[in-house]
Amino acid sequence: MSAIQSYKDLTVWQRAMEAVVEIYAVTKKLPKEELFGLSNQMRRAAVSIPSNIAEGQARDSTKEFIRFLAIAKGSKAELETQLFICVKTGYLTKEDVVPALRLLQEVGKMLTVLTKSLSTIH
Repeated sequence: MSAIQSYKDLTVWQRAMEAVVEIYAVTKKLPKEELFGLSNQMRRAAVSIPSNIAEGQARDSTKEFIRFLAIAKGSKAELETQLFICVKTGYLTKEDVVPALRLLQEVGKMLTVLTKSLSTIH
């Protein structure tokens, strides 16, 4: 963990930030009546992922970092579920959500790898 100077150096944080941008673009396609419902919830879940990675890394405790990575992973699962809901309800097409789901899958794998590597230190 000492080689990491900042959360901004983490590829997983960088990819999670890309996912936030993708989710903001996708949620613009949702109907206006979902602005304060699904759209808001999806944006919050998306923002939560890189935010928890950053907060955990800044805590200067491997145990705390692992805990915040778990929270980020939970937000990732929540967001994937919300994307599936958007498709099931007909708000979005499968094609609309594929880029976001791919990014989230990548972020999820990276979170798992980082957690495992930190767990061997702890």
